[in-house]
Amino acid sequence: DIGVVTINKHGHRREGWQSLPVFRQLCACIYGYMVTLQLTHFHLFQIDHFGFLEDGVFKQRYLVNDKHWHQKGGPILFYTGNEGDITWFCNNTGFMWEIAEELGAMLVFAEHRYYGESLPFGKESYSDSKHLNYLTSEQALADFAVLIQELKNSRAGAQLSPVIAVGGSYGGMLSAWMRMKYPNIVVGALAASAPIWQFPGMVPCGDFYKIVTQDFASSGFNCDVNIRRSWKAIDNVSSTGRGLQWLSDEFSLCTPLKKRNDAVGFKAWLQETWVNLAMVDYPYEASFLQPLPRWPIQVVCKYLGFNASVSDYQLLHGISQAAKVYYNYTGSASCLNTSQTATGSLGFLGWYYQACTEMVMPMCTDGVQDMFEPQEWNFQAFSDECHTLFGIRPRADWARTVYGGKDIAAHSNIIFSNGGLDPWSGGGVTHNITDSLVAIVIPDGAHHLDLRYNNDYDPPSVRAARALEVKYFKEWILQAKKAP
Repeated sequence: DIGVVTINKHGHRREGWQSLPVFRQLCACIYGYMVTLQLTHFHLFQIDHFGFLEDGVFKQRYLVNDKHWHQKGGPILFYTGNEGDITWFCNNTGFMWEIAEELGAMLVFAEHRYYGESLPFGKESYSDSKHLNYLTSEQALADFAVLIQELKNSRAGAQLSPVIAVGGSYGGMLSAWMRMKYPNIVVGALAASAPIWQFPGMVPCGDFYKIVTQDFASSGFNCDVNIRRSWKAIDNVSSTGRGLQWLSDEFSLCTPLKKRNDAVGFKAWLQETWVNLAMVDYPYEASFLQPLPRWPIQVVCKYLGFNASVSDYQLLHGISQAAKVYYNYTGSASCLNTSQTATGSLGFLGWYYQACTEMVMPMCTDGVQDMFEPQEWNFQAFSDECHTLFGIRPRADWARTVYGGKDIAAHSNIIFSNGGLDPWSGGGVTHNITDSLVAIVIPDGAHHLDLRYNNDYDPPSVRAARALEVKYFKEWILQAKKAP
């Protein structure tokens, strides 16, 4: 999916217009549609919206496309940026691009502070916890609120434009919270795959990994069973130096396993691999986290249909072939890097800092109802790790305090969409709370499938979900125009 053009004729990124016609023609040939260009802008924001001692400002990036926004007071679809480069999310949110003409909407994609090019302290932003102190969801929401007001004040005809927040995953959480915290700024929100209840005491800590396991169990004979068996097989094989070398060679690891303790990190890497596959189990070829085939878990499970009689080495050969579906579907990887499991467009360090402050999301496994090794949720151990890394301690219940937890019935005009294949749906809103806090469940949908471009392989459930979302958008826009 391509929605942003910021490259020159050599394929290198730049902010400019050269070679655009050639690139558009090339993409039209390859992808079957024309690339829509949007302009990249920067706005100066307060580093701290809630105090007065730190009065510095920083440049925050946002993208705008107003190709279909011609009517005075026409709506604005505002993407609340996630933990990563905004151009990447823009490219993977085809739903907004495809409904812009129907709604006559302006599209705005706002980058989250501390990610992409929106660094409050430049190269020093991640230098220590003092500089990271302003990386919070509350500060990000305030950025978005200020930006929307500035856009409406500075663009002729936008003063009365109703604004709808749209986001997926953490961005979906932000879109929902945007409507809750700033109902004067946005008239409604689409929160896709938004785990706003994945916090202490709100949902069972094991639900996430249960859903991952269900995805594999339903995608192939003994698939989940053999992944569950693989952990013991790895322990057995990694008990000798020769076994470690075999694992390194079998999995084509860029950094060979040298000592037995290396198997702990190796297993954690595999666990994250299976989780990521569940998130992006899309019905067509896609490259959201990695380039993958359609229904990738079904492809993975073809390598794991063993019975109980296979040896550890046979089992782990199947596991290695399954892992290479995720890491080397294109065949271009010379080796597998266990230090990275997804696209480099995500800001992993920033998100880990957020998890160590207010985004405390308990998860656990028991090895029975899921296919992973048992691991309890230990808040104290997690807190100690955060303190070691950042010198700070998480506030376990802050998200409930500031955003209301499950007590959100007083709010309105929020759509919560979740896919049945998406492990994050375990912390999402999957039932209607009121007539205007509605849930849309997409049984055969993975992580925010509804926000992606239409595809010939889309299941009917996601097509119906998108149509319903547009219906609600139109109702909110009409309500806003009728408001005194």
